[in-house]
This record gives sequence, C-alpha cells and structure tokens, in this order.
Amino acid sequence: MLSDIQIQKKITSLTNKLNLGNYDEVIKETSILLRKNKHQVFFNILCLAHHAIGDFTESEKIMDEALKLNPHNPYFLNNMGITQHKIGNLKKAENYFLKGLEIAPKYINILNNLGNLKSDLDQTNEAINYYKKSLSINAKSTETLLNISICYQSLGNFNEAKNHLFELLKINPKFTIADRLISSMLKYEVNDNHLKDMIKKIQEYKFDNNQLANLYFAIGKAYEDLKEYDKSFKNYDNGNNLLKIESNFNIESEKETFSKIKKIFSNSFKTSNFNKPRKFIFIVGMPRSGTSLIEQILSSHNNVHGGGELIYLRNIINRNFLNVIDADMQNIIEAMENRFKDSYDDYFNKISLINNSNKAFTDKTPLNFRYIGFIKKIFPDSKIINCNRNSLDVCWSNYKNYFGESLPFTNNLNDLGNYFKMYEDLMKFWKNIFKTEIYDIYYDKLIENSEDEIKKLLKFCDLEWDPNCIKHEKNSKTIKTASATQARKPINRSGLKTYKPFESYLKDLSKILNN
Repeated sequence: MLSDIQIQKKITSLTNKLNLGNYDEVIKETSILLRKNKHQVFFNILCLAHHAIGDFTESEKIMDEALKLNPHNPYFLNNMGITQHKIGNLKKAENYFLKGLEIAPKYINILNNLGNLKSDLDQTNEAINYYKKSLSINAKSTETLLNISICYQSLGNFNEAKNHLFELLKINPKFTIADRLISSMLKYEVNDNHLKDMIKKIQEYKFDNNQLANLYFAIGKAYEDLKEYDKSFKNYDNGNNLLKIESNFNIESEKETFSKIKKIFSNSFKTSNFNKPRKFIFIVGMPRSGTSLIEQILSSHNNVHGGGELIYLRNIINRNFLNVIDADMQNIIEAMENRFKDSYDDYFNKISLINNSNKAFTDKTPLNFRYIGFIKKIFPDSKIINCNRNSLDVCWSNYKNYFGESLPFTNNLNDLGNYFKMYEDLMKFWKNIFKTEIYDIYYDKLIENSEDEIKKLLKFCDLEWDPNCIKHEKNSKTIKTASATQARKPINRSGLKTYKPFESYLKDLSKILNN
C-alpha cells in the first residue's frame, strides 16, 4: 500500500513525464500503479497519456472503469467526454460534459470542452457562450482566449478575434499561434508594430520548433504584404523546415495507400441499392484549390447547408474498409454491402447533429478525393465536385500556409509536387470509372465568368437557380479553414498567379509538376 506522500511523489513524477512526452513510459508505470491503488489522479494521467498517442479506444476503457468506481467525479466525466468527442460519439460527449458541469459548474476544462464540441457541431454562438463563461471565471485562460478568437474569426468577426488574440499575447508572448492567426487578419504596412514585435521576440525568447514555426509563417505573411518577397520566402521556408523536422511524413507510404485504393476499385463497379433520405454534395480537390469558395457559393442557396471540413468520412472509411481490406483480395468490395449501409447510417447520424433538415448537405473536405470510389458506394446519388486551380498556385498556397500535423505533405516543396501528381493520377482513375458523375470546376473560369459557372454548377447539383449564390460574401456560415478571410470577399482576381513573385524559388517544384 502506498502512503499519501509516496502517491504524491508518483503523481509529480508521472506528470513531469507526461509533459515531456514520455507517453509509453507513463502508460506502463501508471497501469502497474492502478493495480495497487485506484487513485483518481492515476486514472486521469493514464487517460491523458492514451489521448496523447491517439488511442481513444483504450482511454474509453480506462474511464469506463473509473466511472464505475466514482460516477460523479467531474474529472472522469470530462475525460470521458473528450474521449467520446474524439471517437465521434458527439451526443455521448455532450451528455458526459453536461453531467460533469452539473457537479462542478465552474470547472473551466469542461466549459472549454463543451465550447469545442459546440464549435465542431457548427453551433458557434453556443460555443462562444461557453468560452465566455470560462473567461468570467478565469480571464487569463490562454486556451479559452485562443478558442473564442477562432470562433470569432470563423464568423468573420475579425476585430473581436484580434482583440482576444492580442490579450492572449499580453499574458503569454510565447503563444505564437496567436501571432500567426493575427497575421492572417492583418494587412501589414511599413513600420507595423505587430511585425516589429514578432521580430523582437525571435531575438529575445527561446522557442520550441512549433512555436518558432508559427512565428515564421506570421512574419512571412507580413513581408509578403509589404512585397518584400525574398524575406517573405525565407520565413515561410524556415517555418516549413521546422515542421518537416517534427513530422514523420513519408511520401512512399502515401503512394502505397493510393495504390491500395486503386487496386480495391480495379474491378467492375456496382452501385449500392438502399434508401437514401438526403442529398449529399462532396467538394474535393487539393487543399487551397477553391473548395471553401465553392462551399460558400453553394451554401448560400436556400436549399443547401454547408457542413465544412469534416473528419467523419475519413474515419468511417479507414475503420470499415481500409484498415481491414487486403488490396490483393479480389471483389472484396462487393462482398461488403452491409458495411456500406452501416457507413451511410453512421455518417448520416453524425451530420444530423450538425444539421437535421432536408436540405442538401455539403462536405468540403478536400482530401476526400482519395475516397471517391467509397463515396459512390456509400452515397450512390451524391454529387462530387472536383476543384481545379493552377498547380503552382495550389502548391505555393499550401506551402505558405501553416497546417501543422493535418497536412504534413505541405511542408516540403518536393513532397507537395509529388502529392499533386498523385492527386492528378488518382482523379484520372476515378473519372475513368465514373465519367459524368464528377464535375470539374476551374478556379480561373469561375473568376472570369462567375454567374455562368455558378449556374452550371447548380445545374449539376440538381439545384434551382438562387441569386444568393452570386452574393456568397453575405453568407454568414462559419469558415474554419485557412480561407476564413478570403472566402468572405466577393469573387476577385487576387487568387490568380499568387506564385509569380516567388517563381524563382519554385523552379524545382515547377519541374515536378510539368513532368
């Protein structure tokens, strides 16, 4: 039996290891300790370690055991809520958070996590209310200040977003995510104070790679605004190089996945046959190809709800198909008909928490281009829109925007070029199978002849003409992507040939794209 002093020493040691990222060591040691002593903090530490490595199945088991011992522990309820949120059981997550809040109404972590959940459900104003409650308890919570600013930015309320971010930086100048987000909403001029502050910070503070990368991207944006393109590229490049160091991305692994998908669908394709109560429109393409703009246009229609970028389809396809299919198995897809119906129901139930109307629902997750075969099996009547933009514009726009871990191929120009070619190759494969079922929209044509292109787009989607679609900048829908600023502007030419000032740095990339 451990004494109170021994338990406290163990907790301090495990917390330090957790903060240092020694997750495997924490899991091993805490699991042994829990056999001897069911202390609540051991449960929480073990759960957090599994969260950190993305093992939410195991964290669910841990919290299930903990809640059986103490069903009214707000820390357990909060951790189970986080787990359910990550798994995608959003209603369960909300129930755990609300139960925890009944017990501990001023528990900031639950207020924050409820805000995060509401944000993911596109209930942004409700999210803001939870964040405000959190700030009323602790006005200096940097996490809450960041979250509420992201919500305001997604709504187009850029002044409120910037005010909260500058407040955050007063509390912690090393919270450089705030600098990067501010830079996306500023148009820098000569002698700009924020640019001066960022340059000064690099000289005065010691940052980890991620903090420094955020700062480099922000400074790169500032110098681009000032048309000091050499300085701008240098900073963008520095930021990407740091992210590349932190990344385990391997383009060969991606090639294997693409090859596996093509093998799965290399045989004849048979359409699934089951009841489909709602119209789905999937907007795909390379990131930064105009998917946010297309969704803004479509979701301005009176009979369309814009769902934004969602992880649901990727998770469903990985769990139900890619993680269990051997690509060498012939006709395996046709033997999995029940899984397609289950996948439809799973996706439908999840998006119904976002919007449960009869409106057409758009999912604008660009990398869903990888899953078009699965989409046509799960949603046979769905509309698929492939967004096309100049390849150099696409790749450069990816390189100069910070995506962190979500798009690791964007942190190296060679990887970007090769990934773009893989995208082109896979799209040719899909078009050969589905021919007229994929609609190509071209960014430059949309810019030059907006109304005609929008009319053709609506016709493909079987939607009546709605003049709101040519006034998409008035759409109040949240935008949670790197296009949060641009997609709220009227259609303009600013997105054409953005690579030109940096062309001398992109020669190797250009060779890959033109090969």
